[in-house]
Amino acid sequence: MNKEMMKAMAGKQMPEMAIVESNTLAAMGLRQLLESVMPMMKISTFGSFRQYEANNPDHFVHSFVSMHIVLEHRYFFTQGNRNHHVIVLTPSNDPNSQLAEFHCLCVNVSEGYLIKEFLNLQHSGHPHGEHIPAMPPVTQEKVLSDREIEVLSLVAQGKINKEIADQLCIGLTTVITHRKKIQEKLGLKSVSSLTIYAVMHGFVDINII
Repeated sequence: MNKEMMKAMAGKQMPEMAIVESNTLAAMGLRQLLESVMPMMKISTFGSFRQYEANNPDHFVHSFVSMHIVLEHRYFFTQGNRNHHVIVLTPSNDPNSQLAEFHCLCVNVSEGYLIKEFLNLQHSGHPHGEHIPAMPPVTQEKVLSDREIEVLSLVAQGKINKEIADQLCIGLTTVITHRKKIQEKLGLKSVSSLTIYAVMHGFVDINII
């Protein structure tokens, strides 16, 4: 979370989301992605259904739950409107592997695809559940120059340095310099984090990344 977001969220109670996944590495990776896309959310992780159940599961805005855990405790997750707040983590996009009562998300995809799915969730909320809170208002102070915004937009679209140079009619070394300045100004290093920033600030349409 950058400084402007920290200031905006100061003194406010953060809504919570849960990850219920017995695979520790998978849970850690998912948590890191969610925290990057939705820094205004508190993410709690649970390694078992018992841990999740003991922490008042109905207060979570959304819960990302491993498919095998949902299947083992299907009655619990279909009680009331719980299925409207649960996103089932599935190993495949095959329609035959999806659960009709739930919104499903395949986790065996690229990081870029997952980020796009999370950004869509952040923008529109769960189809049947509560909408995820909007990003906190950002400072009116302009951080990036117009050219840096152009470069950032193309980076978010997956363009490599040479493609950016050709499209903007600038030198390759100039592109590299712009990227270094963007990273320094924003405190962001990875392409995925830059992509998230670009989408959140309206520099690029989520549908073209």
